[in-house]
Amino acid sequence: MKVRQEIKNIYENVHRSYLEKFELWKQDILFSWQWWVGVSLTLLPWILWVKYRKKESTHRLLYVAFFIMVVSIWLDSIGVQLGLWHYNYEVLPYSPSYKPWDLTLIPVLTIFFIQIKPFINPFFKGILYAGFIAFISEPIFVWSGFVVYTNWKYIYSFPIYLVIYLISHYLSTRNTFNKIHKEES
Repeated sequence: MKVRQEIKNIYENVHRSYLEKFELWKQDILFSWQWWVGVSLTLLPWILWVKYRKKESTHRLLYVAFFIMVVSIWLDSIGVQLGLWHYNYEVLPYSPSYKPWDLTLIPVLTIFFIQIKPFINPFFKGILYAGFIAFISEPIFVWSGFVVYTNWKYIYSFPIYLVIYLISHYLSTRNTFNKIHKEES
């Protein structure tokens, strides 16, 4: 019974913290220029992808993008909860992860990398992809104040993004999908 009460107290504290965060978000972040940048970073990459995607591969690429979204949100949430980093200007206040990064920037960049020059060695492309994100994109987000790294270094991100890219490439090349129903003759 003691454990249940302690867990209840923890969740009540978390709830109070989120209420405080929501008030701060509503007063200082919502409709700020940083919020508009986040909204733009959420929408514009998808708009560009819809316009320039390889249309025959749309479903395959969306399958990969969904995989990346799930992994990104999961890893991002763990990082925030472990105190490795935190975000200052979230588009939506109810999640510890930065939605433009997890739901748009990383998935769209990955599927663009997959469809551009598809015959280049995926390991080489993965190194370029991981290097671009870890050593160019992340420092820009830190410099601009969107994210604060408290116990994280850019080099830690490199192998994670390399593995994400290699798994994504693998998923994008699978031809094992069968129809759900049999076609009637």
